[in-house]
Amino acid sequence: MPPPADIVKVAIEWPGAFPKLMEIDQKKPLSAIIKEVCEGWSLGSHENFALQLADGTNFYITEKNRNDIKNGSILRLTTSPYQTALQLHERIQSSSMDAKLESLKDLANASRDITFAQEFINLDGITLLTQMVESGTERYQKLQKIMKPCFGDLLSFTLTAFVELMDHGIVSWDTFSVAFIKKIASYVNKSAMDTAVLQRSLAILESMVLNSQDLYHKVAQEITIGQLIPHLQGTDQDIQTYTVAVINALFLKAPEEKRQEMAHILAQKQLRSIILTNVIRSPTAINDEMAHQLYVLQVLTFNLLEDRMMTKMDPQDQAQRDIIFELRRIAFDVECEPNNSGSIEKRKSMYTRDYKKLGFINHVNPAVDFTQIPPGMLALDNMLYFARHHQDAYIRIVLENSSREDKHECPFGRSSIELTKMLCEILKVGELPSENCHDFHPMFFTHDRSFEEFFCICIQLLNKTWKEMRATSEDFNKVMQVVREQIMRALTLKPNSLDQFKSRLQNLSYTEILKIRQSERMNQEDFQSRPIMELREKIQPEIMELIKQQRLNRLCDGTCFRKISSRRRQDKFWYCRLSPNHKVLHYGDLEESPQGEVAHDSLQDKLPVADIKAVITGKDCPHMKEKGALKQNKEVLELAFSVLYESDEYLNFIAPDKHEYCVWTDGLNALLGKEMTSDYTKSDMDTLLSMEMKLRLLDLENIQIPEAPPPIPKEPSNYDFVYDCN
Repeated sequence: MPPPADIVKVAIEWPGAFPKLMEIDQKKPLSAIIKEVCEGWSLGSHENFALQLADGTNFYITEKNRNDIKNGSILRLTTSPYQTALQLHERIQSSSMDAKLESLKDLANASRDITFAQEFINLDGITLLTQMVESGTERYQKLQKIMKPCFGDLLSFTLTAFVELMDHGIVSWDTFSVAFIKKIASYVNKSAMDTAVLQRSLAILESMVLNSQDLYHKVAQEITIGQLIPHLQGTDQDIQTYTVAVINALFLKAPEEKRQEMAHILAQKQLRSIILTNVIRSPTAINDEMAHQLYVLQVLTFNLLEDRMMTKMDPQDQAQRDIIFELRRIAFDVECEPNNSGSIEKRKSMYTRDYKKLGFINHVNPAVDFTQIPPGMLALDNMLYFARHHQDAYIRIVLENSSREDKHECPFGRSSIELTKMLCEILKVGELPSENCHDFHPMFFTHDRSFEEFFCICIQLLNKTWKEMRATSEDFNKVMQVVREQIMRALTLKPNSLDQFKSRLQNLSYTEILKIRQSERMNQEDFQSRPIMELREKIQPEIMELIKQQRLNRLCDGTCFRKISSRRRQDKFWYCRLSPNHKVLHYGDLEESPQGEVAHDSLQDKLPVADIKAVITGKDCPHMKEKGALKQNKEVLELAFSVLYESDEYLNFIAPDKHEYCVWTDGLNALLGKEMTSDYTKSDMDTLLSMEMKLRLLDLENIQIPEAPPPIPKEPSNYDFVYDCN
């Protein structure tokens, strides 16, 4: 007979004694269980004790998380969180350097547990740590030369404990003094500083900036871009990552009017070329966190274009009209005529003719073309940049099209406006960076005016594609669709430079795009004849079973999921995998991202598949409802799913990418006997079904398949031809 559901069998350790095997009744108060354990070892004052998980995390068992205890768990009897906090609070103030160092190390480890953190914070522990950073460490400055490693460790553990405590979100960041900020900033500004101290200091500054507008102003006064740049020129990628994160945070929180000024400073300090040389082209492979920070920097840089993108042209503004005159002057090599040269009508007629050649929609007043937002004035900026910096290509395109028949000319003005709008959509100009995206493009770090250069390459591509398609004005939208496809396919290959991007586009001519489309169409070919449809229906269940088995096998292999904190990004991971018999989900926390599969034995937590009630996705997930409205973004919502199991408990996931999301939701639905409905299932079904159909129909190549089955012949007049073996 199986044990009651509320009874959990565990082992409990106590230093210097043999572990006890014990059955815990989850209905009993936790204090009563601790009392019973203490009495078994003849320990008094049971209120001074608590239970911990002995799995490396050392997290305290509380009434809130006690349901996480599974059969076979190993627990440890230890001092209560309050007693531990009290002891560490006293020990870190010790006059002995060794005792102080050891206690700070213990504090840094213990602070990861929110139960302990709450008790330590209640003892005003955060204030004590900040005081130690502000003034306490100065007492050891004299010892720094003779005990430099010890001093570095002391400060490192102090800052680590501080970061871990603040990460729980119990204390507001607004409570810190200017003296504390100055001290942290001084560690970043020093040329030679312990790596661990520098890393923690950068992490603290990033969190301060992101979590408090008031602290942003204070940090911005203490830290300059020039002081951060040297940290990018080293070889430690973690330091480089935190440095870029601080720059991104300062950029993100800067008021609108200061962002352009900050961008100008970044350009002066050659941030782009330093990142390109020391990070992107470094022999060390770029990890996910650095890729994310580079993506954020890329997004924030392109978002500087939003103001021009959303600014309409004022047809009455002479300075803006002069830009259009400049485009005309460069294209047709004409100087601005004096007011008394010829009649007004003659000059108007000449302007209208030239503006028509330049491809504007409104030939009389082309300024009207730039009143559409987006792309607004950004399109005109791009056109002027192209005309000035790629003058030969600009003149060639304009003159080439003005010499064609009216219906075959590629209108430069209209094309530039629509292309600028398209590029803004592709690069998502104006959108906030996603929380877990790593999609940065190295080529945008190779030029100070990368967006403008990107436009210059693409406008020449558009003109080339227009000629290859022999397009007319009625085909304008078709050409733009082809150009978009060419650009997207080239970007997918992640070219390392703009020249490489240009060469990739050369290989993606209109003819090549047609071949790719034809190939994709052939792969997705859907035979409509009745016999083929019947064969498809017969094969479909076999293919679906194959996909189901693949999904379950992937769940058995397991996946590493990242824990995303609302306070700061950090490398905390947990792993989940399905048991080979498909009956249990094994999961547990990891210290770092694994290189391969994680063994079932090392994953302490278990969830029987039989206990799973439902799979919830998107905004209905509990961990998406808990996040603030500003934190919810489309990408995270699309990757979130939760498993609902007994007693309305949830196991919450955020998949690393769309593919893993589909694999896991499909696999979990398959375990529950529900339909697999993800986009990847549909795609796999189409691909596998198409392949299987083609294999089965190979022998029928060039044979016409009739719409109806052949008629059944009449019965023979006799059966004399039948031979009876008996």
